[in-house]
Amino acid sequence: MKLETAIRNELGVKWIPYIYDAQIRALRTRSFEFAIPERENQPEILHTLLGIELKVGRARFACPDLATARYLSIFARIGCPKIAVPYDITIVSGIADELETCWHRMILIIEKDTKNSTVHSKAKIRSALLRLMRAEIAKTGAGDAMPLFDRSTRQRQN
Repeated sequence: MKLETAIRNELGVKWIPYIYDAQIRALRTRSFEFAIPERENQPEILHTLLGIELKVGRARFACPDLATARYLSIFARIGCPKIAVPYDITIVSGIADELETCWHRMILIIEKDTKNSTVHSKAKIRSALLRLMRAEIAKTGAGDAMPLFDRSTRQRQN
């Protein structure tokens, strides 16, 4: 069995794509698209005079609050260009906490399982895991954009 598969199996329900599929996509969501490369990124959360921004490479994305920036930073780190964001902003913080915990747990498991490996081997394993994550998240999809509402009749337009 490949080490990537073994790590994925060890994480079980703490695997980020599993949480995305089982918990996030089960909710009412809206799709969000990043203009980021599909590779591991180093996102930064910036507190500016105009509010909170997520910086990925040279691109900056305005965020409505810190919880949303934390949530988006996990998927930016993985390199997922299109994701679903929960519509209910009150639950985003809890989901962001869980995703960050899962990310750090995955890093610890990689370190434990590759402690006798070379730096190059560790990087290959990490890259393979991120590709696997991106593929599973893309397979689940970001969902459709939120439907528009006609203000005069308050009914959905298709």
